[in-house]
Amino acid sequence: MNTLVDQIISWIIVLYGSAVPALFVIFLIGITGLREITRYETGNTFLYKLNPVTKVVLTIVVMIVAATTIWWIGAILTLILLLSYLTLNDGVRKFGYAFFLALSTILGGTWSIAPYTPPSTLQLAFPNVKQFTVIWTFPSYFQVMGYEQQLTLEALIYGLQTTFRVAPVLLSALLFITTTTGSDIFRMFTKIKIPIAITFSVLVGIRMIPRIFELLDTSVKMQYIRGLGYGRPKIVSSLLIVYAIFAAIIPTMVYLFRGAKNLAISADTRGFRAYPSRTSLVELKFTRVDYYGTAIIAALIIIAIVANLLGFGRTIPYVGL
Repeated sequence: MNTLVDQIISWIIVLYGSAVPALFVIFLIGITGLREITRYETGNTFLYKLNPVTKVVLTIVVMIVAATTIWWIGAILTLILLLSYLTLNDGVRKFGYAFFLALSTILGGTWSIAPYTPPSTLQLAFPNVKQFTVIWTFPSYFQVMGYEQQLTLEALIYGLQTTFRVAPVLLSALLFITTTTGSDIFRMFTKIKIPIAITFSVLVGIRMIPRIFELLDTSVKMQYIRGLGYGRPKIVSSLLIVYAIFAAIIPTMVYLFRGAKNLAISADTRGFRAYPSRTSLVELKFTRVDYYGTAIIAALIIIAIVANLLGFGRTIPYVGL
């Protein structure tokens, strides 16, 4: 009897750890929220005025700093980048979307690492801990799925610390997308001599992200209009959105393929790649705002160097608190 109960609880723990991040995305952010924080909207604040080149360099430096320094520096970067969303157009709402997205990333990232981290790695990460705190012991057949038999508090801490490699990079990249027009991205890549084929591919990819969520949202709403969940309790009807999202994947892909075909025809019609380079009516310039951005980039680099010199560097496996 106890064995059966242990197996049931183990499956609940596994499903809870994997389902909670997804539920954050579906119910607290929603498809509409994902669309809003992945598309450009006009604004006049600091981030909107930065040159796209400066924003790209800033994103790369954030990634380097988060990857080479101790976990709490990545956590501070995550907090600062989250607060930066308040400066955007309709910032309070976008801050809420970004907060829950970052939280789901942290929870999901922690769970994707913690149950699979062997004790040998944890011993390197926590050399001063003589005995790990066991939270739960999984049945032996969970090892077939890659799980360690014992889930420890140290494994969860290790997974949490490691996720701060990802969270600030995700938030920084989304800030770049939401504050930069497609035309500016094209001009930026042209100015730094990126081949036009690569420029076009990146630009199409960036513009397709909000388009995917828009089509997915439309398909889900159409299912509800056609009677999905009609006559059922409200809680059941709201949970059916998970089914509606899966059912909307194929229609969304069909619309995207049609759009890709139309885009290819449009590009050919306008003479795409007929010449080795393109001209532009608007010239990207570096202004005083970009000097402030450059100062921030330099400060981040200095922080990373000083942190490593003081012993707050980061290695794989991650060592130290």
